[in-house]
Order: sequence, then structure tokens, then C-alpha cells
Amino acid sequence: MDISESVSMALKTLAVNRLRSLLTVLGIIIGNASVIAMIGVGQGAQRYTTQQLQSLGTNLLFIFPASGDARRGSPGGGNTLMLSDAVAIAQQIPSVKEVAPQISGQQIVTYQNNATRTSVLGTTSAYVSVRNAPVQTGRFPNPADVDSNALVVALGSQLAQNLFGDRPPLGESIRINNISFQVIGVMAPKGSSAGGNQDETAYIPLSTMANLIAGRNSPRGISVGSIAVTAQDEASVDIAEYQITNLLRLRHQLSGPNDFTVRNQRDTLDTANNVTGALTILLASTAGISLLVGGIGIMNIMLASVTERTSEIGLRKAIGASEADVLQQFLIEAVILALAGGVAGTALGVGAVVLVGIYTPLQTTVSVAAIALAVSVSGGIGLFFGVFPARRAARLDPIEALRSL
Repeated sequence: MDISESVSMALKTLAVNRLRSLLTVLGIIIGNASVIAMIGVGQGAQRYTTQQLQSLGTNLLFIFPASGDARRGSPGGGNTLMLSDAVAIAQQIPSVKEVAPQISGQQIVTYQNNATRTSVLGTTSAYVSVRNAPVQTGRFPNPADVDSNALVVALGSQLAQNLFGDRPPLGESIRINNISFQVIGVMAPKGSSAGGNQDETAYIPLSTMANLIAGRNSPRGISVGSIAVTAQDEASVDIAEYQITNLLRLRHQLSGPNDFTVRNQRDTLDTANNVTGALTILLASTAGISLLVGGIGIMNIMLASVTERTSEIGLRKAIGASEADVLQQFLIEAVILALAGGVAGTALGVGAVVLVGIYTPLQTTVSVAAIALAVSVSGGIGLFFGVFPARRAARLDPIEALRSL
């Protein structure tokens, strides 16, 4: 019996039991759809994370107090980083382009009857370029504001919306920690990134934050929660990191472990990509378990089919069909079921990925490799789990089989 005839007979046999065939391939459909959706969404998440981190700049470094010495951005006297450290980095390290010291904390911000608890960041004018945070309207606190402890504030776009709604905020007064601040600017929408949601942050001069809000003064000067640094270019990042480490160890008179941590934004990007890639593989592997379940379902239904069609198998072998013909017949049926489930599951998975791309910020894509892998695995599962029922059918004794007539 040739292949085309076997395929035709297999299709007719499966068509007779449409509902059973549909229920049999349901596991394969769900498995394929899950694998493709998980890979597509995982790759979209990886792409989104990469874009968010790259928007900060690949030549960006962060300097934090070492864990155990101080809590990042929290008020208190245990900080090991000082404003003078930031000044020294800017003046003494040629591979550094700009430096933005920062003090952050959670405060109640109010305007008339609107109040919200949000992040307040004290920093310098260099923050705008270091953190790639452009001003939409108005201006950002400038060096004169820092020198004079000015009571001025620039609002993140979402914070401005929360406090003022559609009213223009420039020139209005808000209260931070019961101190009145004049709104001088509104930042362009930026979103969440390392360090929190910039759209919900209030930006004030570093000196004002240290003297009036956080109380970060010490006998050695103003202590800061972190220092953001940009290198001259991406090629200078490693050099800048090395030079910053040496300078701070010298300034802090260290002979043992560092009392600070320098974090390379490029390393953060690599770590994020590794994590999202591992999660994608984990989710796809978990979803792939349903493919295994679907394959077991195919084997189960094919075994039942062998039992039901014992007399048919005996009759075919009695009139000349060989074991190979019977084996081929049942294998083709199993592969058709698996491939049909693979095609339907692929369509469902692609549709899910497209919908996620439309309704979420993730830039999802469906790779041809993922589709080819899912469909080929489906066919392989059908072949693998169809072998045992097919061999059982092929080895039936025609005489014993005919007795069931």
C-alpha cells in the first residue's frame, strides 16, 4: 500500500470520529500554543527590558554605599558617600563626563486637597543629561538653586498629573514635608527604570534635600545616597570604573574591602538579559509539558483504536496486508493527529502573541524558528507515541483477530 492511499484511509478513519479526534489533539494544541506564546512574550520582555536599560545609557555607572554600611537613599549618618566624593570624581577623573550625586526618600507631597506619598530626589542639574531625563516644560533646578538652598521643584509627568490634573503646574506651590516649594518644571514622560518610577518623582536641589528634608549633613559635609556617573563614551566605562574605585579607596583611606559599590550599567543589562532569557526557557519548558501530555493522549486513543478495530486489522491481514502496511497505517493516523494539533496550536499561539503586542508595551515577535520547532516537535511526538499502538496492531494474529467478528 502506497503512502497516499494510507493517508487517505487515515483521514477517513479520523473523520468518522471527529469529536474523539478533536479531544485527542487538544493537548497538542494547548502545548503548541503555550510554547509559542511563552517564547514570543519572553523575547518581547527581554527586548523591552533591554530598551529600558539602554535608554539610561550604556556608559552609565552608579556608585552606592556598600550593603551593611548604609541603606541606599535613606536618611541617616551611616553613609560612606559624600558630596565631596562626587566633586572629586568630576574634577580628577578624565574618563568621566558628568556626575550627578543623589539623595532620595519617600515624602508626602500635597497640593490643596491632593496628597500623595512619592519619591523625592535631591540632585544637581547634571541629572538631566546623566539620567537622560529631559524637561518637558519649565526648567530643572540649576547650580544657583543648589547654592542657595532654593525651595523649587520639578515634577515627574505622572506626579504633576496626580496633583494638578489638567491645570498648568508652573508657578504653583506644593508642600513637601510641610515645606512650601514652587513648581518650576515638569519632566518629560520617562517611565520606570533603575531607581524607581521617574514619572512619579519630585526633583529638588541637592542642598535643599540635605538641609531641610533628609538631614544628610555630617561633620564631613553632605552625605549622599548614590552617585550617577557617565563615562566619556562606552569604551571608557571600564576605565572609569577602575579609576573611580581607586580614587574612592584613596579618599576613604581603605586598606580592606570597599565601603562602596560601583555598578556598571552594561553589567546590569547583561544580567537582565540573562534573567529574562532563563525565564523564557523555563516558561517554554513548562508549557512544553502539555505537549508530552498530548502525546500520551494520542497513544492512549490509538491503543483504544487498535482494540476497536481488531477485526478490521485481522481482515486486512487475511487478504494480504503485511505488518508493515498495518504499522504504516496507524503511524500515519498518529502523525496526522499530532500535526493537526501543531498547526492549530501554532495559529492560537501566534494570535496570543499578537494580542499581547497590541495591548501591552512588550514588542512581541513570533520567530519562524519557534514555529518550526513547535510543529516538528508535534510531529515527532505523534510518531514517537504512535509507534507502540502501531506495532501492537501490526503484530496481531489475523486468526485471533478474525474471531472477534
